[in-house]
Amino acid sequence: MRLYNLSVFQLSELMEKKEISSEELTNAYLERISQVESETKVFVTLSKETALTQARNVDQKRARGEELSPLAGIPMAMDDNICTEGIKTTCASKILYNFIPPYDATVAERLKGAGAILMGKCNIDEFGMGSSTENSAFYPTQNPFDAEAAQGCISGGSAAAVAVGEAAFTLGSDTSGFIRQSAASCGVIGLKPTYGHVSRFGLISTASSLDQIGPITQDMTDLALVLNTICGHDVKDATSASVDVPDFTKSLVNEVKGLRIGLPKEYESGVEPQVAAKLQEAISKLEELGAICEEVAMPHTEYAAPAHYIISSAEASSNLARFDGVRHGLRVEAEDVSSMFKKTRSQGFGAEVKKRIMLGTHVLSTGNYDTYYVKALKVRSLIKQDFDRAFEKFDCLLTPTNPTTAGKTGKNPNDSLAMHLSGVCTLPVNLAGLPALSLPFGMVDGMPVGLQLIARHFEEETLLRVGYTLEQSTNQTRPKPGLFLKYNIHRG
Repeated sequence: MRLYNLSVFQLSELMEKKEISSEELTNAYLERISQVESETKVFVTLSKETALTQARNVDQKRARGEELSPLAGIPMAMDDNICTEGIKTTCASKILYNFIPPYDATVAERLKGAGAILMGKCNIDEFGMGSSTENSAFYPTQNPFDAEAAQGCISGGSAAAVAVGEAAFTLGSDTSGFIRQSAASCGVIGLKPTYGHVSRFGLISTASSLDQIGPITQDMTDLALVLNTICGHDVKDATSASVDVPDFTKSLVNEVKGLRIGLPKEYESGVEPQVAAKLQEAISKLEELGAICEEVAMPHTEYAAPAHYIISSAEASSNLARFDGVRHGLRVEAEDVSSMFKKTRSQGFGAEVKKRIMLGTHVLSTGNYDTYYVKALKVRSLIKQDFDRAFEKFDCLLTPTNPTTAGKTGKNPNDSLAMHLSGVCTLPVNLAGLPALSLPFGMVDGMPVGLQLIARHFEEETLLRVGYTLEQSTNQTRPKPGLFLKYNIHRG
């Protein structure tokens, strides 16, 4: 039995029955990592000793008969821009190559309290600027589906870790769609929660009004279990919402009869025909199950990408000003302080980060602030109003996650605007602060396709209900046996 093929729920049951120990499970995942990591390049930092110590602690608690969380003893990982006490956190950037946080992010603290086992930190685009890890300062992450290509397709480390069995679940960060886009390209489930539903304390922010931490899992039950642990108000985060957190496992209901699902017609633009065909299959299935699917207009969608690009760059230029070689990270010695600032930032930041900082500084400068930044904020309000009007009639919205499959990623690695536009279906959600789920749904030319479900603020339960129904009613939401032959993945 390959333990890395099993879901969080299945692994938790095995440990509860004492058929395996957490230490045995952690060693199984460490062995798996040793087998495939040289090719997948999922991790920036692997925390082997920390993981084994945590696993032994869980086993001791279980032996004493203590009541444990369903996540206790489960190996997981998280993006390398989420702070972890005593474990290096680099944001996949040379400027933070040696940064070891003195504290845990709230999500890391909550998962540690639940007994989850931290295997390490996953590769991302530098400071989260991208959706494919092509902008990582270290190396790109291989997409497990493209086993035959010499270089392979590019993917997010946190999504690839779940897909290839290097972690049972992960936490990612989502500014423009990274969680959802990378999950879709790897055939796993990714959720961007409502802005404020999950604490951002300890997340090294790129764009503070857009960033959100969320889970990546194999199935909907796992997703509900992780959400139960990480959601909730946090006094250390000024943007954290004071709302009740439901038991998300109660949303796992195989029933969509009477649910009204909107189909934004503007999201069809640029979607390749085969991806659109998979979307139509999902629509037909939902209608067969009793949902009501109708087209809805979202007239300001075409302005979302430029507005997002301006706002995210403006906020990044401000947030990244703190990395100057004085307090932590890289320092390039020079003849005076001003030269040290310049040399440190010049050598520490990659090309994409420099580009965003320059653009952000430009749009915030005197003479440009009203012309660009304020106008982008007004567009953001219009996009939010589009969603508000849509949700007056519909319970959720359904779109593709990506307009193409992952096989098309990486063709223009130096064209940051083209890469940004690849998030045309995901980034409006960040502008509006809404929850959105990416669910795998079938294949196109051997690569997975993702469906995106969008709901009202704090109505993640609707997303779980629809996602669970499709998971239970079709054979499209999980990779089929033999799909990852190179990596011995046999889920189905």
